Amino acid sequence: MSIINPSGKEIFSVTTELCGRPLSIEVNRVGFRTTGSVLVRYGDTVVLGSAQVGSRPVQLDYFPLSIDYEERFYAAGKISGSRFIKREGRPSDEAVLIGRLIDRPIRPLFPKGYRQEVQVVATVLSMDPDFRPDVVAMIAASSALMLTGTPFDGPVAGLRVGRVNGEFKAFLTPEEREQSDLDLVVAGIESGITMVEAGAKEVSEEVIVDAMAWAHQMMQPAIALQQELASKVAPAAQEYELVLPDETIQQTADAWVDGKLGEKIRRPYPERNEVVNEIRWAFHEAMAEKLGLNAEEYDEVRDEYDEAFTLALHKDVRRGIVKDGKRPDGRTLTEIRPLSSEVGLLPRAHGSSLFTRGVTQGMNIVTLAPLSYAQLVDTMEVNDGERRYMHHYNAPGYTVGEVKRMGSPGRREIGHGYLAERALTPVLPSEEDFPYAIRSVTEIMSQNGSTSMAATCSSCLALMDAGVPLKAPVSGIAMGLMMDGETPYVLSDIADAEDFAGDMDFKVTGTAKGITALQMDMKVHGLPVAVLRQAIEQSKAGRAFILDHMLSILPEPRETLSPYAPRIEKLKIDPDKIGAVIGKGGEVINKITSETGAEVDIKEDGLITIASPNGESIEKALNWIKSLVEEPEVGKIYEGKVVSIKDFGAFVNILPGIDGMLHISQLSDKRVGKVTDVLKEGQMVRVKLTEIDSRGRLSLTMKGIEQR
Repeated sequence: MSIINPSGKEIFSVTTELCGRPLSIEVNRVGFRTTGSVLVRYGDTVVLGSAQVGSRPVQLDYFPLSIDYEERFYAAGKISGSRFIKREGRPSDEAVLIGRLIDRPIRPLFPKGYRQEVQVVATVLSMDPDFRPDVVAMIAASSALMLTGTPFDGPVAGLRVGRVNGEFKAFLTPEEREQSDLDLVVAGIESGITMVEAGAKEVSEEVIVDAMAWAHQMMQPAIALQQELASKVAPAAQEYELVLPDETIQQTADAWVDGKLGEKIRRPYPERNEVVNEIRWAFHEAMAEKLGLNAEEYDEVRDEYDEAFTLALHKDVRRGIVKDGKRPDGRTLTEIRPLSSEVGLLPRAHGSSLFTRGVTQGMNIVTLAPLSYAQLVDTMEVNDGERRYMHHYNAPGYTVGEVKRMGSPGRREIGHGYLAERALTPVLPSEEDFPYAIRSVTEIMSQNGSTSMAATCSSCLALMDAGVPLKAPVSGIAMGLMMDGETPYVLSDIADAEDFAGDMDFKVTGTAKGITALQMDMKVHGLPVAVLRQAIEQSKAGRAFILDHMLSILPEPRETLSPYAPRIEKLKIDPDKIGAVIGKGGEVINKITSETGAEVDIKEDGLITIASPNGESIEKALNWIKSLVEEPEVGKIYEGKVVSIKDFGAFVNILPGIDGMLHISQLSDKRVGKVTDVLKEGQMVRVKLTEIDSRGRLSLTMKGIEQR
């Protein structure tokens, strides 16, 4: 049967080998009305990539690009685990993060001033359980864009790389991901790397750089395949106009600011901001006078002139760094902003801190709870997963001196929280050593660059203040870059002005031993590995400086928890005994919690945690559970209940679910004629366990045992 294609276009695909498996991109089978669409297959993973381009520019001062990653439960053969909602709802945090992962290497590859509305959707239709589908979705998104005729300077490809037994590998299985000490996503174009994101278990800087280089080399077949596809399809180039500042206006702005910037405004924040604002107001007054316009008339062109002034300011920032080695606030290229911190400032919080770096300030609050409070995760990729450690990030409008509507966390907030979470996860104690769910919330108080790294540092201090026994403290720093031709100028601890005017935002977190997380975004079209190596090596000294400051405030985690934190005791039992603790329909465990007031949580591996603010209730619940799982011990005296009487003796329940035989000859030192002369059903007696035979049968005696 022939496949219907209303447009009459040929259905065809291109194929290559990527990391040992065939990678194919097919066009013209689906998505007849999209500007560009593809089906990308890798193993059993199939992703639909679609790109839709608006017909005319929109009146916005930014590029209206949206990239969405759509996870479908059916792709993994699942139905949502929610009892009430069985269709996909709002994207999970994981889907939002993958959408950001795809967006970040693609967005800088459109020319400045491009204002056509572009929507890219990567939908996972089938998911191979042997590897994650995110980088396949990235290839699908890039491939779809390559067919639109837009000025997209791609293609882009990516790889998720791990290190197992000292060797780099892409497309790791779930088992291999557990063994790996590295989870690194690298995206790039043919000539260089455009985006990096990673979590790591204190991996050295050298290993990270080598992994980046390996990934960029290994992704080249996926880039070449997209180029082959685009050449075969040969999409018509789109006609468009770039919305750029008028050259005459820009020349006017450059001439006016000449001699008014430079050394005159290289001052610490916020003093610099005040000076810049004064010059900006003077500029607009001068332009209105030059044009002969009143205030109302000038408002119509004000935005154009303001953008020209901002570009002139950015040029000044770059010029100061390249020519004078001076940054906007007067620092040298490697200098860190002034630091200050404090801990324990919130009396009822389980842990708290305030971390200040320059004008950037983050407050962190840590809350401890029993493991049952861990967040359940139900996504396309995860079955019955849990997040024991949760880091949330908030940054309202007032933190940048603006009036903004308050709302739910956006992509930026979710992304920054996740980065700080990844930074600290490798150093958290195990559940067995510290049986708590942990929520860390960063409330940004002031923003001037590197807020995600302030979140990391403040969270580390708050966790230590809460008494969480971290394996090692973690600090973080954001690195910047100014490229002057082929010459890189790497900046440590970037502030806002350097971020806006610069070419890179590279966040690095780690311990004294190695790196725990990375996130790098580029504003230029790819960087060679050598430049990234310089940035990551320079970050090491900055991280160490910040870590020294943090340890001067709190050298190690507190030995005791806050008096307001729940107390938790743990007990490890044989997993086969879990049923005895839970009981039929939860009868036993519900009785324990209701009568003791303690909260009991049981893991599949037999780890039981008992939580309560009251030590007495914990002790009562602990003893109760121990009695339920206790193994019978020869020679031990038990208080048991007579459960049945026979002619030859009686059966006595000594432990939950465990009965022993009390022979008539063992009822007394004297001769007993009938068992009922001594015992009756339901009677409590003290007995000694004398033997457990090869078949597990228990023999009991009352001889020589004083009865109460």
